[in-house]
Amino acid sequence: MRTENDVYRTLKDRLVRGGFGHGAKLRPSFLSEEYGCSASALREVLLRLSAEGLVVVRQQRGFWVPELDRVLQRELAELRILLESEGASRSIERGGIRWEARLSAAHHQLSHIETRIREANDTSAYLDVWVEAEQEFHETLISACGSESLKATHAAVYARFRQQLIVSDQNFGHVSENIKQHQTILDAALDGDEARLRLAIHAHLERNLVLPPEGPDAP
Repeated sequence: MRTENDVYRTLKDRLVRGGFGHGAKLRPSFLSEEYGCSASALREVLLRLSAEGLVVVRQQRGFWVPELDRVLQRELAELRILLESEGASRSIERGGIRWEARLSAAHHQLSHIETRIREANDTSAYLDVWVEAEQEFHETLISACGSESLKATHAAVYARFRQQLIVSDQNFGHVSENIKQHQTILDAALDGDEARLRLAIHAHLERNLVLPPEGPDAP
């Protein structure tokens, strides 16, 4: 039987990577069979994930995947901008050549994957590897900030942000922009230009700050 931590990690990845539809009900009895654990252990995992905002608990109605929420997306994007800008600026000050080397390596991997995606006719096989590489780049960007609390908060916000955007990300409609934006972030970081780096991070995420129109004229 799998351990609770194993189930937690696997289920978290599935939630973040679009393995369940927005608003889907999560049934512990069914999932426990799939993951090879007891229903009680599965409920504990779901409660743990609910504390991270990746699962919603509804009284007397069980566990659910969060609905798609554009206001929440904007709030999470704003938090990412704040956390990544501060974490990256601190990393410039503290990171040194080792941090620069790790960031360059993470960017090289991400750039290679995004270039392949841009050139591919069928991109369905790239989603998981892109999610891993994109997360690694942004985590490496703030990795030398010197604050474990900042990094932990960023990780939680990033997971919820990715869960909200994963469906729209599956078509890779922004991949050409991403390639340019990630390169701009890298260049600013390696140049040690904090002001330019903050602007580059904001530019990378600003499309998520625009809410859709409301009212009778909305599409």
